Amino acid sequence: MLGVGLVLCCHGLLYKPERPQETRTFQLLKLVNRKYALQLESYHDLYRWSVAHIDEFWSTVWDETEIIGHKGAHVVDNSALPATNPPWFVEAKLNWAENVLRSRSADKIALVQATEPTSSAPDPLLRTVTYAGLYSLVADLVSALLSLGLKAGDRVAAYSSNCIENVAACLAATAIGCIWVSAAADFGAEGVYERFEQVRPTVIFSVDGVVYNGKVHPHVPKFSSLLSSLRSEGISPKVVVVNAITTQGDRTGWQGDWISWSNFVNEGKMKKLGRDKGGEIEWSRQKFDWPLWILFSSGTTGRPKPIVHRAGGLLLQAKKELMICADLKPEDVFFYYTTTGWMMWNFLVAGLTVGCTLVLYDGSPLKDPSYLWRLTDDLGITIFGTSAKYLDQLSKVYRPREHHRLDSLRHIYSTGSPLSPPLFDFVYQSIKNDVLLGSITGGTDICSLFAGMCTALPVYRGEIQCRMLGMAIEAFTPTGIRAGPDEAGDLVCVKPFPCMPIGFWPLPGFGKEDAVQAAKDRYQQAYFSVFPGIWYHGDHAVITRSKLGNAGGLIMLGRSDGVLNPGGVRFGSAELYDVLDMCFSGSTSHPTGTIIDYLAVGQSLEGGADERVVLFIKLMEGERMSAELERKIKEEIRVRRTARHVPSRIIQVTDIPYTLNGKRVEVPVKKIINGAPISSINPATLRNPECLDEYVRIGQQLRDEV
Repeated sequence: MLGVGLVLCCHGLLYKPERPQETRTFQLLKLVNRKYALQLESYHDLYRWSVAHIDEFWSTVWDETEIIGHKGAHVVDNSALPATNPPWFVEAKLNWAENVLRSRSADKIALVQATEPTSSAPDPLLRTVTYAGLYSLVADLVSALLSLGLKAGDRVAAYSSNCIENVAACLAATAIGCIWVSAAADFGAEGVYERFEQVRPTVIFSVDGVVYNGKVHPHVPKFSSLLSSLRSEGISPKVVVVNAITTQGDRTGWQGDWISWSNFVNEGKMKKLGRDKGGEIEWSRQKFDWPLWILFSSGTTGRPKPIVHRAGGLLLQAKKELMICADLKPEDVFFYYTTTGWMMWNFLVAGLTVGCTLVLYDGSPLKDPSYLWRLTDDLGITIFGTSAKYLDQLSKVYRPREHHRLDSLRHIYSTGSPLSPPLFDFVYQSIKNDVLLGSITGGTDICSLFAGMCTALPVYRGEIQCRMLGMAIEAFTPTGIRAGPDEAGDLVCVKPFPCMPIGFWPLPGFGKEDAVQAAKDRYQQAYFSVFPGIWYHGDHAVITRSKLGNAGGLIMLGRSDGVLNPGGVRFGSAELYDVLDMCFSGSTSHPTGTIIDYLAVGQSLEGGADERVVLFIKLMEGERMSAELERKIKEEIRVRRTARHVPSRIIQVTDIPYTLNGKRVEVPVKKIINGAPISSINPATLRNPECLDEYVRIGQQLRDEV
């Protein structure tokens, strides 16, 4: 009944496309009808066909979006279950970067880089590069990387801000078949070490500083700390540093073997001229399932999961999402507020395959809430991407339509956490009333979308427009039965899809046999242990009833598991636990107190639009939580992780619940904190179920606070 109630309170038509029959979605529908002698009439019909015939659908997408490369006859086993992770397009040969950088226009702007104003630079200049200029820059970088001896399969990493250089480095690395790995500059060095140590990069690109909240923050000290940790493990990558906040030639804090970005590019240019290749990039075309990049998603235990994504799958998926579902065109100007450590950066960069202009931004989105909207007017941004948390914060301080024209704006995308119905109202009342609001959902695990935007469909209050074509997602009850329309359940995918990860690192051929097998086991456990054979995504959702030819929209209800998601920034509790272990554990006595045990969960806020992290602490017997200890915990987490990891509440408890086999009980505590009755927890599965009574009392107090 909870799902039904949510749907009833959300329904309300907010946007309707003027000419849906002219959209790329309906062009595809007509093509499918001609090609396969069908009579599909609506998005509902097209969606159902696309998930019933995944081989024919994805083959058609390849042709319709004009992918560069050899396709071959094979597509996929249409009868396979997702858990088999079947191969795709086994005869295909392609290169992701070749397809993304297909434009060579000397007139068309490829990238615009904007930086947040500071007191010393109140009106920072925009940096731009054309498609021809970007191609030339990437060609020089390819030459420089090859001169270092890099080959397909080597890892190239970045610990960087959202700048033109980072995009170019990604394109160059993937052009020669290397595997891209990225961490945002706001990550703590220790958290980046946990990621890079697993993949052992050959080259790391970095910046010397970043801008945030109107201030310049030097990055060299954190970067040096990362390198020191890597070298202690025998990992000594080549280092290239961009002068992002200092003038060229300023190398304060630089180590002797580092090379500047400009010198690296110039070396590549000279090497390229020496090879007499005429400036052309020699693309390394690999198989469809070749590893493109590694993204990291933390579970509730252990190190961050290194998720390996396949080049062909992400290319094909991005083409479908951006060109067909979103109807992006070369004349569009596409902006997404993101760091380089979030999958939305990868999503944004894929927009180059459309031939449109991308806007990169480095800085805070709300220090001056008008700044991004001034950019929208000044640059003619047509697609504005952000997070639900940003829209929530913006709604409290600023109404863009009162200060800006926003004539160019036609789409607003929101992700990171569920977009609440009142925020739908805010967008249409306070930003623009004739914009397509695309609430989208997918995640790091698939680096793309399960559900999201479609220019052929209306927007309803509180709902994601549709399940994306080719993505056979359903809501399952705990017993594995398909939930009915408007009934809440766990989000699953019942058919394979091309952007399924190849696996976790190391892949076969890239590591020792025992490590490869452990990665395979971890992969299966992560996605296929809840419903055998079926992809389990860890989200709680409602698939709504079909309306106006749609196959049903989605209402997202939050995470099903213990992954923390404050402000749309996902991370695992293990990232907090590691800091506590290092700085406050029983084996490391701390002057302000000794932490015996701990548990972190998310408390839902604002009807599920956001959540805050609550950290429960068990201290040595006789000790009490002090203000100084709380301050030190927050300080260590902020320094060793990021400010976004810092818990909103730290609460002392007498005991931490555990399962019979010795695992912390995060999900049941999360449910209790968010109001679930204790009767919903099976005490037979717990080693110390009596301690849950304390969490019931604390949960009520926490809910009374908000």
